[in-house]
Amino acid sequence: MDVLGLTIFGTEIPLWVLFLILIIVVIVAWKLIKFALKILIILVVFFIILFGLDALGVFDSIQNVFAGLI
Repeated sequence: MDVLGLTIFGTEIPLWVLFLILIIVVIVAWKLIKFALKILIILVVFFIILFGLDALGVFDSIQNVFAGLI
């Protein structure tokens, strides 16, 4: 009985092993993409807060307080 699969360097790899490797690669890639998206969202929110505080003049007030102390 011939097993469906891929022959690489004289070694036959069954088709179910290839599908298993593909599923594992897709799961790992999805986890990496989710992690990268979480980091991106955190950075975007941080910079939006930073720009908002700058627009309200919070950093100018802090700078004036420290300039008055020196």
